[in-house]
Amino acid sequence: MSGEKKQIVKDNVVDARSLLEEAGLEEKMTVADLGCGSRGYFAIQAAKLIGEDGLVYAVDIVKPALKNVQNTAHLFGITNLRTVWGDLERPQAIKIPAESLDLAMLNNMLFQNQKIEEIIKEATRLLKKQGKLLITDWKKIKTPLGPPLENRISPEEVKKNAEKANLQYQKELIAGPYHYALMFVKK
Repeated sequence: MSGEKKQIVKDNVVDARSLLEEAGLEEKMTVADLGCGSRGYFAIQAAKLIGEDGLVYAVDIVKPALKNVQNTAHLFGITNLRTVWGDLERPQAIKIPAESLDLAMLNNMLFQNQKIEEIIKEATRLLKKQGKLLITDWKKIKTPLGPPLENRISPEEVKKNAEKANLQYQKELIAGPYHYALMFVKK
């Protein structure tokens, strides 16, 4: 089976670990899951992949969500994950050092927000030069689950906002039948 592409989707759900490996996540990186939600699905997987010498920030505006992520990390013995409360729609509101991240992630959260441009700019501010931004969100097609179609943001809209934030489109990753995943690099 060598040469075959890794399965990034299992049972129509994005496999965070495989997607993060495909995105180039490595040991010792500093990563942030911006808008991590109450499960911290990507943050937890990232913490496992980067090892004890790496650091993952799980960021959300909902404090109980951060407590859930913190509890999950503790349950799995993960010690390289820090929760950070913050509002991504406000410039410089995230209390992570500027230009400190190797990878920032915006996963399944843009459809919930109005200030897409501000969110992407805030993520970019946190990235090192040549740092990467992974954006995963719902495809703008009819699906059996997910948010209303009118709330979803197309890959083209994401690319336009990313360009305004001084990001260069790198590639699209496989994220399954209901999601797209776009990788950008900070210029």
